[in-house]
Amino acid sequence: MADSPHTLYIAAWDDRFLAWLLDVVLVGIVLSALGEAAGAFSLVTGSLSFTSPFAGLNGLGLFVYWTVLEGRQGQSAGKVVMNIAVRDERGKAIGYGTAAIESFGKAFLLPLDVLVGWLAYEEEGLRLFNKLSSTIVVETDEEETGKPSDVEYVYPSEK
Repeated sequence: MADSPHTLYIAAWDDRFLAWLLDVVLVGIVLSALGEAAGAFSLVTGSLSFTSPFAGLNGLGLFVYWTVLEGRQGQSAGKVVMNIAVRDERGKAIGYGTAAIESFGKAFLLPLDVLVGWLAYEEEGLRLFNKLSSTIVVETDEEETGKPSDVEYVYPSEK
């Protein structure tokens, strides 16, 4: 027996942008704090070599952040806030390898990634690296909160 088809709602570009912006700010704050800590350490030790790597690590930090979180659960912090998630074309969870391909474009080549997506895949709502990784960004629904769909919970306040 084949699975019954289900509907996937492709996430809007503005929700995706806001999720991206939240992630960039969050990762930027963390990397900035690490850079400050490394700078303080370099002043104490008399070495300035500890601070130089942090200046160019924003892209790498974002790449690792998105690859790990989206490969593990399909959502970064920004996506959780915006109720969207990265899935494969059937709506199933993706793994770390797929997340790495999908994340590469938005971490290192975002203008090109989005521009090619808008020009070539506008109706599908895809970036270039979504197409290359066979992923989509979808709106999440209530069933993805970890509760089984065939179980009804009755809370003490509802008795």
